[in-house]
Amino acid sequence: MFEAWGRWVYRRRHGTLVVSGLVLLISVTLLILGGRLTTKTIHGIEADDALNLMDRQLPHPGESGFTVIFQSATLVTGDDAFAEAALAAVRPLRTDPSVASVRTPFDADTSIFLAEGMQSSDGHAAVAEVTLRPEAVLDTSLFPALRARIHGGPLTVTVTGPGAFRSDLDHALASDLQYGEVLSTPVTFAVLVTVFGSLVAAALPVGVGGLAVAGGIAAVTLLSRFTEVAQYAINIVSLVGLGVAIDYSLFIVSRFREEIAAGAEVPDALARTVATAGRAVVFSGVAVAIGLGGLLFFRGSFLASLGAGGTMVVLLSVVYALTFLPALIGVLGHNVDRLRVPRLALGGKGRWQRIALAVMRHPVLVLVPTLVLLVAAGRPFFDISLAMADVHILPWSSEARRGDAILRDVFADRAATRVAAVVAFPGDPFATPGRVGALYDLSQEIAAIPGVTDVQSVLSAVRSPGREAAIVALTHPREEFSEPMRVAAGETAGSTIVVLAAVTDALPASAAARAVVERIRLHRRVDDGTLLVTGQTALDMDSTAYMLAYAPRALAFVVGMTLLLLFLLLGSVILPFKAVAMNLLSLTASFGALVWIFQEGHLSGVLHFTPGPIDPALPVVLFCATFGLSMDYEVLLLTRIQEEWYRTGDNTRAVAEGLEHVAPLITSAAAIMVAVFSAFAMADVVMLKIMGVGTALTVALDATVVRTLIVPATMRLLGDFNWWAPRWLVRLRARLDHLRRV
Repeated sequence: MFEAWGRWVYRRRHGTLVVSGLVLLISVTLLILGGRLTTKTIHGIEADDALNLMDRQLPHPGESGFTVIFQSATLVTGDDAFAEAALAAVRPLRTDPSVASVRTPFDADTSIFLAEGMQSSDGHAAVAEVTLRPEAVLDTSLFPALRARIHGGPLTVTVTGPGAFRSDLDHALASDLQYGEVLSTPVTFAVLVTVFGSLVAAALPVGVGGLAVAGGIAAVTLLSRFTEVAQYAINIVSLVGLGVAIDYSLFIVSRFREEIAAGAEVPDALARTVATAGRAVVFSGVAVAIGLGGLLFFRGSFLASLGAGGTMVVLLSVVYALTFLPALIGVLGHNVDRLRVPRLALGGKGRWQRIALAVMRHPVLVLVPTLVLLVAAGRPFFDISLAMADVHILPWSSEARRGDAILRDVFADRAATRVAAVVAFPGDPFATPGRVGALYDLSQEIAAIPGVTDVQSVLSAVRSPGREAAIVALTHPREEFSEPMRVAAGETAGSTIVVLAAVTDALPASAAARAVVERIRLHRRVDDGTLLVTGQTALDMDSTAYMLAYAPRALAFVVGMTLLLLFLLLGSVILPFKAVAMNLLSLTASFGALVWIFQEGHLSGVLHFTPGPIDPALPVVLFCATFGLSMDYEVLLLTRIQEEWYRTGDNTRAVAEGLEHVAPLITSAAAIMVAVFSAFAMADVVMLKIMGVGTALTVALDATVVRTLIVPATMRLLGDFNWWAPRWLVRLRARLDHLRRV
């Protein structure tokens, strides 16, 4: 089937190139039209549900906007010049369709109680709160235009808060993506030139990679018009697409040159290339797609869009590798080796065979210390601390991070950790004495939690202390509330909810802050109301719980489908399980290294980042992406070993011969992958650094330690048992092969 496809593409090579050009034109058009990319979202978790209630019912919910900080070294907030400059700065925002509300301490309708908290104690700084409409919260591309309309005049203006963080993060990701591509493309091309010894041959994989990435990003932007797609999907498409497309092209171009060197004519060489390397590419692509497909199990979260984007670009890479690339090779023919330059010799003749034979002479001596080292490298992973990414993943140059530092320094109370207890009632929250009494009791219990320094709510504004006083005051009609109560109710009570904010000095990701959330969540019923908890700490906890809840299904799918795929490819029951075990081993080692580097802070001076907890989504994304990528080399190596096994019937010789033929190619492919991914280690955003370093480490370990040491050692120990399968499975595979050929 694959050989016939290769001949078909050769006969229609010019038409195939024309169609590829049309697809590229469509991709460019879609890229120009753009899409509506969103930020990280996980729908359906408690903290997100509580935030949605606050967004719908409160005028200034906090997570749906941004904070504008005004500072002056000479003016003070009591000066008319300061107030006039601040009001003028935010005046354009008041009429912007993306803005729901704007509040400053200088507005006539801002209560004196609120205004005091919006001005610094030294009088040289003040803040304004801007709340965005829901569509602007999701579409972070709207923020830069809003920021550009804010001009402070004599005041220094710094913008921070959730909206600013999301926008700065998207901008940094886009900048890092561009920088990574600019850095990795020439390095990749240089590696290809050195390996192939021909400028023309080296240009082919880069061209296929560019087509695949352009098509993948276009598909993602098109998808974003119909459903939520996270900005991170673009980074995944670029990172994965460029790596696999170049890898697949390398396999195919190398095999074609090998066939030509053996004396085959171009049509026959191309058919044979597609029948061998093309078949391996299809299985490799399916393996990578299976890995990324695991992200689709995280329904209702941004991870699903990452899985969709990654899967699409991998499938496009396979399609281009089996259509555009063979067609272009068919047109070039022997000219594929034009513009020759000195090439890199990855070892002399028989070098890899000698390494394999040396390993297989002492398999236990090689295997045991290697396994010990990999397990030891993975040890720090058991100490992993998970928390959602915050402003500290941005570089210091970003405005949102600088603003956050100013808030913590000048407005410490506003920057303190808040755990929001949102109590939802079936109707007016103050309708009955029972509800108000239950809210008072809850407030007292929250205040008694260790680490809680204050509980901010409408109850705090009741003049007389005590439960009965609160019941009497809050069961009156709202128009009869005192001024402090009316202000507090406007900020913390909606039509059916009341928010009690527990303030703590503990950091959001600390055990102390998490203990506060856990204690508050013990009170699920408040009279006839239901309690939900939100805030940064609750979001961290709920996001982590969400990942842990869905991860087993994703893991089972990825591992199970990979085992099935490898069985269909190899006809062995043993080799698939061994391949999966090897993958998990290299992943564990790289995950341990990531914790050691990014959480514990080693190499922070070299890579320039702030150490801290790891985002709970990162291990999931890394596993799903790199598990499939690692299978690239496994498929390529085992299919070649299988060829030699069928030819010789000698397991030891098959391993040695297979490694001799494939190891140079794996080394080249791994060098390219590492070059592509390592470029992102220089990114400004810590999350992208982790993705780049983690993927590069996994690929490097997989292509060196695992493939050259562990695989030969384990295959020598298992001997002919490597190729065993129950007879009924052998018959089933034979039937499937027959159906595939029909």
